[in-house]
Amino acid sequence: MFIKIGLLIVFFSVMVVVGVLARKNATDVNGFVLGGRSVGPWLTAFAYGTSYFSAVIFVGYAGQFGWNFGVASTWIGLGNAFIGSLMPWAILGRRTRIMTQHLNSKTMPDFFGQRFESKGLKIAASAITFLFLIPYTASLFNGLSRLFRMAFNVDYAVCVIVMAVLTAIYVIVGGYMATAVNDFIQGIIMLIGIVAVILAVLSKNGGFMQSLAIMSEIESPVMKGVYTSFFGPDPFALLVVVLLTSLGTWGLPQMVGKFYAIKNERSIKIGTMISTFFAIIVAGGCYFLGGFGRLFCTPDLVKAEGFDAIVPTMLSGLGDVLIAVVLVLVLSASMSTLSSLVLTSSSTLTLDFINSIKKKDSSDKQNLFVMRIFIAVFIIISAVIAIVQAKSRVTFIAQLMGVSWGALSGSFLAPFLYGLYWKKTSKAAVATSFCFGCGLMIVQLGISMGFIHVSGPVFGLIFKNSLYSGVFSMLASLIIVPVVSWISAKTRPAGVEQMFECYNTNVTVHASDALTEEE
Repeated sequence: MFIKIGLLIVFFSVMVVVGVLARKNATDVNGFVLGGRSVGPWLTAFAYGTSYFSAVIFVGYAGQFGWNFGVASTWIGLGNAFIGSLMPWAILGRRTRIMTQHLNSKTMPDFFGQRFESKGLKIAASAITFLFLIPYTASLFNGLSRLFRMAFNVDYAVCVIVMAVLTAIYVIVGGYMATAVNDFIQGIIMLIGIVAVILAVLSKNGGFMQSLAIMSEIESPVMKGVYTSFFGPDPFALLVVVLLTSLGTWGLPQMVGKFYAIKNERSIKIGTMISTFFAIIVAGGCYFLGGFGRLFCTPDLVKAEGFDAIVPTMLSGLGDVLIAVVLVLVLSASMSTLSSLVLTSSSTLTLDFINSIKKKDSSDKQNLFVMRIFIAVFIIISAVIAIVQAKSRVTFIAQLMGVSWGALSGSFLAPFLYGLYWKKTSKAAVATSFCFGCGLMIVQLGISMGFIHVSGPVFGLIFKNSLYSGVFSMLASLIIVPVVSWISAKTRPAGVEQMFECYNTNVTVHASDALTEEE
């Protein structure tokens, strides 16, 4: 217990100290939200990775999908690395940085407002961001409950309150730079921790090869040994999970926002490699570990306590030092994501929603004050929801995350991508994507809660759960936006040609006189 408490005290102290030291970079809105657009590749890459992977992944998804797919769940982690990390950096990174600086936009809703010359789209995007980030933030707290009960036997509400208060302190004081530096520290902890945990867990069954051999003997409704097969018992369901957890990052405001703040083009190239490596180790490691869950849990236990019990059960037999490492690992993952979410939501609500409906512009100092207030409000709301859900056992972590990811990415992914690359994207297409993404996931929420009933092979598949509907909303929006843009050409913004000039830079090169063949 001394080791566990000691490591936690050191961890929390470092987070707060970094927040205090970073306060000099948070004296204006640009510094508080974007770190002055001067954040280097290492900090940005780790900020991206740690915002991506949280307790939702480590406790909820790794347990659930490791149980369902076996060792094949490792494909989810690799999908996160290459589709969710490498490709966004390569496809979105540079153009996002250039276009957002050119438009002087600090958030994703602000980008929609400036790029499509529409205050309505800006307000709508900010409302969607704020509303659908709440369930995601609440799910971060939920991921910690079983681990803390296992290690300390303390009430879950205490864990939530402590984590919420400490995260609020360093984000409110230090802004984006404090978040980025702490994300880097937390990312190092995550890299070391996941490797140590995997080695320790597999050693319980004689190492990797022996664990794999035992897994191959487990029976399933499909066939013997399917949990060690290349694509697992249900390849299509595995593909759905890979797409939701990987392609979804392309439309999440807290993820794309990292590209706004990066220093220069060279930093993007370096950050791409670092971010991909980080995702391979952390995401690949989490899902690989979860794939061996059937060696530690029985079907009766999972049926009684749910998928969220799998990973804590796997870790329960570790030594005190490793338990402490796991706690710090999961806290690092959760606090880094939480800080990114609250900073995104508060800046969006202040700069994009409130300032857009006010008649008089607020000063930089007033905006900073309001953002700090909303950070506290957002954390309190999410913490209260998390505690209520934990006490009443409302839903699973994966369901909470699926609804928010599906709504946000289904609404934003296609408009943002086309907005960066295609001049003919129209305002009507963006509005249609917003309505479609949110509407589809609201229907899914109603179905999950039993208020709405659907039938038939097509609707039955789309609304099978929030994972399927989330993927459908993202893929459908990639078709909806160009089709509606073609139909509604009159709603294209007038100044689009000038906007895209930011990608074209004229370079004057001095040429020395030289003889040619004619001469």
